[in-house]
Amino acid sequence: MQPNNKYFIGIDLGTSCVKAVLFDGSGNALKTASYGYALMQPKNGWAEQNPDEWWKAAKNALAEVSDGIEYISGIGLTGQMHGLVMLDENNEVIRPAIIWCDQRTAAECGEITEMVGKERLIEITANPALTGFTASKIMWVKKHEPENYAKCRHILLPKDYIRFKLTGEFATDVSDASGMQLLDIKKRSWSGEVLKKLGINKALLPKVYESPEITGYVNIELCKDTPVIAGAGDNAAAAVGTGVVENGKAFVTIGTSGVVFAHTDKMVIDKKGRIHTFCCAVPGKWHVMGVTQAAGLSLKWFRDNFAESLSYKEIDDMVDSVPVGSDKLIYLPYLMGERTPWLDENARGVFFGLSAIHTRKHLLRAVMEGVTFSLLDCLSVIKENGVQPKGLIACGGGSESEVWRKMMADCFIIPISASNTADAPCLGAAILAMVGTGLYSTVEKACAAVIRQNGAVMPKENNYSEYYEIYRQLYPKLKDSFRELQHIWA
Repeated sequence: MQPNNKYFIGIDLGTSCVKAVLFDGSGNALKTASYGYALMQPKNGWAEQNPDEWWKAAKNALAEVSDGIEYISGIGLTGQMHGLVMLDENNEVIRPAIIWCDQRTAAECGEITEMVGKERLIEITANPALTGFTASKIMWVKKHEPENYAKCRHILLPKDYIRFKLTGEFATDVSDASGMQLLDIKKRSWSGEVLKKLGINKALLPKVYESPEITGYVNIELCKDTPVIAGAGDNAAAAVGTGVVENGKAFVTIGTSGVVFAHTDKMVIDKKGRIHTFCCAVPGKWHVMGVTQAAGLSLKWFRDNFAESLSYKEIDDMVDSVPVGSDKLIYLPYLMGERTPWLDENARGVFFGLSAIHTRKHLLRAVMEGVTFSLLDCLSVIKENGVQPKGLIACGGGSESEVWRKMMADCFIIPISASNTADAPCLGAAILAMVGTGLYSTVEKACAAVIRQNGAVMPKENNYSEYYEIYRQLYPKLKDSFRELQHIWA
């Protein structure tokens, strides 16, 4: 059967919605559906969601895109990383999922570091203990909700809860498992040493697969018997969906969070723990990435609260009318704490240099520039560790802004190409399904056959350097004040 006569579905469990896309075997998007759900913040810095709402949304999206298709060749899964889903002996959800941007676990991160040892933890898991990662969430539940931990029989990541509901299988993939801080990144398997030191029973964890492997088959009437492939975390899937599967290739994404992601055939670890090293969706390979917690979230937050009447196109036009540097206004995008390069759950957003001349359009541009500066922090640390991207492919909702792409090209001094699809994670998940079911023999060959890109935005003169230097100075000066402010709220 020709590729165009086969059908694959990529399902992306995002922070705000589930998106499902139907592709043919050549990577052409045929149908798209998305369904949203709520983000709960019961306390400052907390972030939770209801897994049953994820499943309801995923089932609706899957039904919509598969309607009228006689046979689906494969389903690939992707989605938000690091979340904690806990099931009891009846496979019922015990408590709301604690998701990736939750910042409650600072004390547990300190305890994990002490239990495992700072250097040993980075040596095994390739990362320092972080509030966003799953291990610290597990330890928080053990300490603060012992009755819930006692009930727990299965621990799953968000996308893997959807897998369980589709197939009845408890499984994950190496890329998503890398973000739990329980995986030996070099060996690509659960670390017995870390689990023992943290007192976590390995039996609670799912089986780990490489991303293109089949993990089970749909056992409900909807798409029954369709193979479900391991898939990948959202950024690892986006890498496949943009063709970032070889050395020298990298992408930048502006979704709710922001990421600079680079492929590497060799495992690279930043000893300072400023960037993440994870197993990638290409078997036997890795990736490095820097993360800013509130990228697109910063612009969405500002628009929802202060510019709700404006479309994103109108925002682009307003921002384009403001000079570089927003007339000496700088924004720190730390609405949900920060990862790269500061690793500080106490950090919070700041407008610096605000004066009476500034209007809404200045604040909007400052928000976009501040996110760009944070992403430049990520790229700089990646380069410092010897991974040298030759260009960046932009994906995610923010990448649809030509103004933002130009801003990044000029600030990074590197060409920025636009992805040919706004659904790179879904496409990446579908490509993994194509490989897993035998349509293509390797991830690299599948990407060569499927991925197409638009032209690159070339960098012009960099007028951002002086503003970026001031931006870089602000966090160290505010660090103690951020911590003191959080102590007041505690």
